[in-house]
Amino acid sequence: MDMLLNQYYLQIAVFVMVNAILGVSIYLTLSTGQLSLGNAGFMSIGAYTCAILTVKAGFPVYLAIPIGGIAASLMSIIIGFPALRLTGIYLAIATLGFGEVVRVIVLNLKITNGALGISGIPTLGTKISKMLSSFGLPQKFGGLSVQQTSTLLVLLILVLILVFLVFFCVRLNRSRVGRAFAAIKADESAAEAMGINTTYYKLLAFALGALIAGIAGGLSAHLTFFIGPKDFAYHRTVEILLYAVLGGSDLVFGPIVGALILTLLPELLRSASNYRLMIYGALLVIMMAFRPQGLISEETVRFWKSKLGRGSK
Repeated sequence: MDMLLNQYYLQIAVFVMVNAILGVSIYLTLSTGQLSLGNAGFMSIGAYTCAILTVKAGFPVYLAIPIGGIAASLMSIIIGFPALRLTGIYLAIATLGFGEVVRVIVLNLKITNGALGISGIPTLGTKISKMLSSFGLPQKFGGLSVQQTSTLLVLLILVLILVFLVFFCVRLNRSRVGRAFAAIKADESAAEAMGINTTYYKLLAFALGALIAGIAGGLSAHLTFFIGPKDFAYHRTVEILLYAVLGGSDLVFGPIVGALILTLLPELLRSASNYRLMIYGALLVIMMAFRPQGLISEETVRFWKSKLGRGSK
């Protein structure tokens, strides 16, 4: 138990949750068949918006994080109208270019401190620690330090956010909107011929994905002391896409599983950290060759349901 409550392992669990939230963001974008590589850009908008509001404007963290998500979503709507006229690789290139444009703008703005980034960001753990201390919590409570207790509470908050997002996506898939998303993903031309407003639904999926990516960026900013342009560079875009490629994009649990594996993998292969991107590239090639639908797909779920159904009889 002491090993599980080690601060190092708790921090890894926290980052797993943040990356899982990012996995949900790419899932929503892919739910209409749009290959968007702009989630890292939306994440950076959310992160910098939150950091600026809390560090320079004195906003409370719980208010700054939703504002960061809304800012990212509004930006997605602005670029979505022209960008979503593109499909396939052309949309991927356009959104990848958007992410690079955001990074260059951040590098050249005075309010973002350019390449120096923003430091001194109040962390959620510190905020909760101060709150617990103000309530008179002793340094050791139930065998846990204040730092461990605050980190566990942060982890609980992230788990609740992830559970809510999964519930939202499951309910969305069963709704009229979710059926429209599935129709557009299957065949956009046929969906349009059936009277579905494809532009509206594609833009809605794009905006929802950007909203969640922006919230994940705000959470990430307030889990670390510092953010900089390098945190949202091309490698971050590749990582977010790999969550869906590895885990699968048919079900919301696919990118979450992909995020879990790809967050833990660098920790398991710490001695080969210099070759991380090469390993990711090899994983991508292997998955495309042998399991293009990802680790979790609708066929996988049906297979295990049938197996479990037979086993219970």
